[in-house]
Amino acid sequence: MATDHDDTKKRAAYGRIANTEQLGGVIRLKRKEIGLRQEVAAGMTGVGTKFLSQLENGKETAELGKTLQVLQRMGLELYVFPRSADPLKER
Repeated sequence: MATDHDDTKKRAAYGRIANTEQLGGVIRLKRKEIGLRQEVAAGMTGVGTKFLSQLENGKETAELGKTLQVLQRMGLELYVFPRSADPLKER
């Protein structure tokens, strides 16, 4: 039986991120797209394998600075804007 946790991981894709599990899923997706094992990606991004694993699994208390570092070094961008100005909203 699938849980909400499983469904959230399955829906991980680029775009709007609503929670830490989705952010972790996007990071995992990018890592796999570029063909890196966690150990290699952790070294490339300057974090430990344990941190990257926890981040990919949606750890809510992951350090923000390290998370931003991982995103940047993996070629991902993070944008923040008011919902009223959401450029992804369907018109």
